[in-house]
Amino acid sequence: MNRLSFAFLLAAAPLLAQGRELTVADSSPFRPLALPSPNEQRGGSGRPGPRYWQQRVDYRITATLDTATHVLRSRETIHYVNNSPDALPYLWLHVEQNICGPTSITSILNAPPLVFGETAFDFSCGAFTGSPTLESAKVNGVDAKRTRFGTTMRIDLAKPLASGASLDMEFAWSFTVPEQGAGRMGRDGALYEIAQWYPRMAVYDDVRGWNHEPYIGAGEFYLEYGSFDVSLTVPASYIIAATGELVNPAQVLTSAQRARLVSARKSDSAIAVITRDEAGNPARTRPGNHPYTWRFTAHNVRDFAWAAAPNWIWEASNYDGIRIETLYRPAADKWPEAHKMARGAIKHFSEQWYRYPYSHATTVEGPVGGMEYPMLTFVANNTTREIQQWALAHEFGHEWFPMIVGSNERLYPWMDEGFNTFIDLDNAAEYFKGSAYGDTINANPLHMSPEHTKPGEEQPLISNPTEVRDLMWVGYQKPALMLQTLRFEVLGKERFDHAFRAYIRAWAYKHPTPADFFRIMRDASGMELDWFWRDWVFSTARLDQAVESVSVDSSGHANVQIANRGTMVMPAELRLTYDDGSVETVKLPVEMWNLGQRFTYRVLSKKKVQRAEVDPRSVMPDVDRSNNRWPR
Repeated sequence: MNRLSFAFLLAAAPLLAQGRELTVADSSPFRPLALPSPNEQRGGSGRPGPRYWQQRVDYRITATLDTATHVLRSRETIHYVNNSPDALPYLWLHVEQNICGPTSITSILNAPPLVFGETAFDFSCGAFTGSPTLESAKVNGVDAKRTRFGTTMRIDLAKPLASGASLDMEFAWSFTVPEQGAGRMGRDGALYEIAQWYPRMAVYDDVRGWNHEPYIGAGEFYLEYGSFDVSLTVPASYIIAATGELVNPAQVLTSAQRARLVSARKSDSAIAVITRDEAGNPARTRPGNHPYTWRFTAHNVRDFAWAAAPNWIWEASNYDGIRIETLYRPAADKWPEAHKMARGAIKHFSEQWYRYPYSHATTVEGPVGGMEYPMLTFVANNTTREIQQWALAHEFGHEWFPMIVGSNERLYPWMDEGFNTFIDLDNAAEYFKGSAYGDTINANPLHMSPEHTKPGEEQPLISNPTEVRDLMWVGYQKPALMLQTLRFEVLGKERFDHAFRAYIRAWAYKHPTPADFFRIMRDASGMELDWFWRDWVFSTARLDQAVESVSVDSSGHANVQIANRGTMVMPAELRLTYDDGSVETVKLPVEMWNLGQRFTYRVLSKKKVQRAEVDPRSVMPDVDRSNNRWPR
């Protein structure tokens, strides 16, 4: 270009700009994420704002289980308080037992089971087909207009429920307990694990209004917090484990069982409330032959589940005022150690992140491979100690995510399953410390990465769980790897732990979104992290850091040129080996990529560099390690 042409363009630029606005897209990896604007409900710090609100739901339920026909008959009253600023012309509820109905989405599609290692979750209900019978539905004593859409139901109100007002809904229903209840409940012979068993309120929040995504299988549950008062009538031979505290022990437990529970409250090791010799012997575990009604109450919880069996061994102990309980059948050969595993999990999570807030933590052995509810988890008898501990501790980890921190699992499994998997890894490493398994378990997500990150197949973490083809990676292992990397390689353990605990405290018993999490981690850690979340959550970016060359400048200092050949930006660890045999490790912050995809590190000393290597500890998910060293 000659000088005249260049001068003309300079002079014409302002005129061109007057005719139309010239814009250039910001392609920097450090550009801000496009998050919802902060408001009075959700502040810029990632914490609930001064006008944050959520709905309140309280349940009173009575139910009778007929073990001869496997039919559960129930009545329920829901007290619903509208804390939103909106008048609500209708209410949405989940009726998830309809997943087994012949016209449900799951039944029609005949979705294949989700397989996690040796555990398969069959969301088709197996060979069982059936729906609950809803005998009545009333609002404030008057028959309600109701419309069911698969696993959701709309109740139309005679007049909108005003902001600050409340109402009572009453339901009567019954259903046959399936053998395989969509992977998360059911029965096995005389043992029943009952969940998703009552009409329960969908969440109405400030972000999306009604959250009424259907229950298809892969997406779990997003529920409101409140209280429960539940009475369950079962045959005399049955013992019940449930969400909440048993309020009538004198009516349903023998004097010996009550005395053993008192002893368990003072014991650091398991006390047999029902011994192996007593299990399955009604004469020794329950007087009389009439049905017994067990009453439980729970507060500040989002769900209620229960299990019942006539042949459990029942063990209990105390940890920091929390009753740890395990109930299992005599044939469950991996469960004699389950109590120690349970105690270890509750202790670890409480001391590391946030103290367990409920009166008991109970796990029961049964047909469900693994599922969590407030204070109660369902876990199968597994084939090895390692698998048994992982399954049991993982389900207890869900007491923190999502039972305490109530994120939307139907949309964001990485905030539930992923966060839980992350805290599980340290717990498993602690439990099996000194063994090959315990000393390597934390590296599992990184080692799984090459198999699950194939271009064109991997999906972003933000994907809806019902659309994810590799849920074990997208929902569980990759988010765990993400948080491990953030904790140890970006923020550092102390900085990360402070911020992550701040997130749990701020959103305990509330409903955080991804934006809230991103903002509070930035606010509490003091580091801009939009670049990190963009690559890990919203894309399938891949890391490829390389040492391209080492040269010596005129002053005698070595210059190490590092390249970012992938689509993910991360800080780098550079190990330099000098000709005198000394070794130096340099931590390079992510800001090294501010000016492009190449960075030159100038060695401070004038030693001769014999070798340079990025990621020498192999802790990053680098897709091509062949270019990590110089010379090649």
